[in-house]
Amino acid sequence: MNENNDEWETPTEEPPGIDDFGFAEAYDDPPAADDRLLEENTAPSAINCGFVGFGSGGGKLAKAFLDIGFNKSILINTTEKDQPYGLAKENFLLLPGADGVGKDIKLGRQILDNNNTYVEDALRTRLGKIDWLFVLAGGGGGTGSACFTLHKTFKRYLSSIDANGKVVYIVSKPSSQELLNPTIKSNCEIILKNIVKHPHIIIDNEKQLQLLRGKVGMLNMYPAANTNFAKLLAQVLKLADEPSPIQAFDSKDLEKCLGEPGRMLLGSTVVRNLEKHDLGAAVFQGCVKSSPCANPSNECKSGVLLLIATPEMADDPSVSKKLEAAFSYVGGRADTLFSGVYLRENLPGLVALTLLGGMK
Repeated sequence: MNENNDEWETPTEEPPGIDDFGFAEAYDDPPAADDRLLEENTAPSAINCGFVGFGSGGGKLAKAFLDIGFNKSILINTTEKDQPYGLAKENFLLLPGADGVGKDIKLGRQILDNNNTYVEDALRTRLGKIDWLFVLAGGGGGTGSACFTLHKTFKRYLSSIDANGKVVYIVSKPSSQELLNPTIKSNCEIILKNIVKHPHIIIDNEKQLQLLRGKVGMLNMYPAANTNFAKLLAQVLKLADEPSPIQAFDSKDLEKCLGEPGRMLLGSTVVRNLEKHDLGAAVFQGCVKSSPCANPSNECKSGVLLLIATPEMADDPSVSKKLEAAFSYVGGRADTLFSGVYLRENLPGLVALTLLGGMK
């Protein structure tokens, strides 16, 4: 103010910029959103679904689904170091806050909570309109094991797009050797407890290693296991969209089984000797034995048995009688059984796929 005329003087210098007060340094730039909508799935499926993999293990499993045509797949992690080879930019979401969490589930939960809006925006802009969301995670890491903290975010996303399906968790249980690490064991126990009342699949890594040991080397053990599981689920999703001249398994049957609260089991087998006295037992036990999932419990709300036969098998009265017996055998282990019979040429034997849902 001028002492003589009591008027404010016009300042002769520029006011300090905002950076001079240190405001800019106090905040990180928000992550740039990639708003590119991913391509539609090219893998045939009775349901419109998307896959989101958290952490290293979940991301590698999501990549396996991406590789077979489920283009609506996103890998989310706190570091780029675990990113699978050949992954496109639009399929990856890097969360700010840490360069990995070192199996620290509390830190993983904190970073996911801090970025829940960022994750939800990515799901909406990249996956777009889907009905079913498969959430994939490794049960021993800090990021994957913490993913349940975003359960409300997943449900809010599905609600915002008027989805007709649910969230299904697919979690890999570490091998017995890995579970000797108390941190990995604790992380696994936490996520399995969190998802127990929701539709979920537990992939048993110990069982997978036993199934593949001697068939593939150590380098390709887990990639092969991930691919095998992705193809197994993909086959069920595909058959539910396929007509049958005998008996079809449709999308509503699939949704009923997938949506049952509790644990699911997926398995497949080939029965080469159809003269077996009890084909039902051979089918069921073969599917369970070769399944990458944890063994079934005695209680099962919904079951699915899909049989793929040659036209010659289906035209043989004695074989047809055995197929009916197989449905009865598996149906006796579920409150409700959904079934389907499909025809293919040049099969090595009778192919069977089973999905059991609503187990404890």
